[in-house]
Order: sequence, then structure tokens, then C-alpha cells
Amino acid sequence: MHTVALAVTDGILHFELSLACEVFGPAPASVNGPWYDLAVCGQGAVRAGRFQLEPDHGLDRLPHAETVIVPGWADTDQDPPGDLVNAVRAAHEAGARVVSLCTGAFVLAAAGLLDGKRATTHWAHTRALADRYPRVTVDPDVLYVDNGSVLTSAGKAAAMDLCLHLIRLDHGSAIANTLARRLVVPPHRDGGQAQYVTTPVPPPGNHPLADLLPWAITQLDQPLTVDDLARQARMSSRNLSRHFRTVTGTTPLQWLLTQRIRHAQELLETTDNSIDTIAKTTGMGTATTLRRHFNRTIGVPPDTYRRTFQTHPPTPQPRNTT
Repeated sequence: MHTVALAVTDGILHFELSLACEVFGPAPASVNGPWYDLAVCGQGAVRAGRFQLEPDHGLDRLPHAETVIVPGWADTDQDPPGDLVNAVRAAHEAGARVVSLCTGAFVLAAAGLLDGKRATTHWAHTRALADRYPRVTVDPDVLYVDNGSVLTSAGKAAAMDLCLHLIRLDHGSAIANTLARRLVVPPHRDGGQAQYVTTPVPPPGNHPLADLLPWAITQLDQPLTVDDLARQARMSSRNLSRHFRTVTGTTPLQWLLTQRIRHAQELLETTDNSIDTIAKTTGMGTATTLRRHFNRTIGVPPDTYRRTFQTHPPTPQPRNTT
């Protein structure tokens, strides 16, 4: 049987741990052949959220598994435990497929398994992962990344997306779809985690853009240019671009586009305004332009996003009785 080993330590997140146990535990009724031999591996009793867990095996079992899964890890401000990092590295060197769920990516990065590779983690931690491990190409927008022998998922529920992807790889789409129905989740979700990121606010503080950024957000329906922003800030375009890079980490036009997309998300969630109206309100001009930028940035079309996140039912349209 294909052994799936869950690598656990103190501070492991119980949501991702439980999710992996549910997916790789009992086989669906439609599976006639071999399934998975699930093993929980750690050094003695570990804390998983509010729960205490007694592993089945020590971490020395990891190199003997075909797949090693590192669930989310809570204390991302600290370096992962050395024994866990070494065991995960040894498992990969022995030929195991190594998978991280949510912030488990920090363990894989510490083991050097993500060097030179594209990876992801929970959107709230992507900047920290990129800063701490500059050899890793962190993609903050996707639900998961498959590098063959090393795979990473975004935060929380995205762990389910990656686990179902593994089932598809190992057992085919039919079995993955059956398992998804049993778990009452979609077998595949469109888009990436960008659609779940909370709307950013202008960074507070005493910096040269402290007055400009809130002003620009109130002018999103206008065709703002870099020169317009520089004039409002009373500085040259060159100085403006330099301050934008320092304060926001991006260019003035890219920052403006991000604000327009976020405002469009808000309007899609809270109003029944047409896509044309939202395009004009957010300064996109036309529905075609909005759809192009929205799909490229968020990963799904505006209409799909609205169906997923709208916070109130659409207003009923009057029936035509003629």
C-alpha cells in the first residue's frame, strides 16, 4: 500500500491535520484496489491547537513513506524544529513525494526543498515566506503548486484542493470526484486564493504618501495618471515612483490597478450594479477592460466572483407580462 506519513510537531494546526486524515484515511466505497496506509509521525506527544496527539510512529518513519505531508504550522515567526526539518529533508532524499499544507511550506523551505522552485502558502504569510527564504519563488495567488516531487498549498481550505489533486494523480478523476462528493466539497475550484484576500488599506504612518493614498482611493472613477498623482503629492514623477516602491512595494500604476480591482470586488459583493456600471465606477472604463484585468488578477471572471461572494440575493427583476 502507498504510505502517507503526516509529519507532526508541537504547534501543528489541527484543521489541516484533520483534513489530511479525512482524505487519506478510510477509502471511498468505490475503491476496489489498494488505498493508503496513513501514519502519523512525530517525536512523542504533540499539541495540535487545543488537542493533544499521540503519533503512531517517530519521525524516523518518514523516509520509508511514499508521500510525506506537513500540515500547517502555527509558529511561523520561529524557525521550524530541526528534527522535523531534517526528517522531511531525509524523506525527500529517499524519494518521497513531499507535500505542505498552508504554512507547512515554512518547513519545506527550511529543509531547502523549495529552493529555485515556485511555491505558495496562506496569503497572509506569503510575504514572510518570500522574505525569509529568498531562493523560493512565492506565488501568492494560486491554490496550490505542483512541482512533481514537492507540492505546496495555500491556506486552510486550499489544503483540500491539493489533497484532492493528489487523489486525482494517484487514482484518477472519478475517484477524486467520488471523494469530493462524500466530503461535500467541489472536486475542483476555479481561480486562486487572490479572490479570498482581504482588501488592503493604505499603509499608515508618517511617510511621503500618507495623504496621497487615501485621496487616490476616493478618485478611482477618474482616469488618474502618474503625473496626476505626482502633482497631487507635489513631487516629481521620479520621486513619486521611488516613494511608491518604498511604501507599497510596487509602482503607482500597479497600485492603482490593485485598488480598482479591490473596489470592483467590493461592489460585486455588495451591489447588483451591472459590470458596465462597476467598470465605470472603478475607472476601468469598459466591461471588457474590467473582465480582462479582473480575470488575470483574481483568477475568475467578475460574474463568477459575484456568484461566490455576493452577500445578499440579487434583486428580483420585474416579469414581462406583455
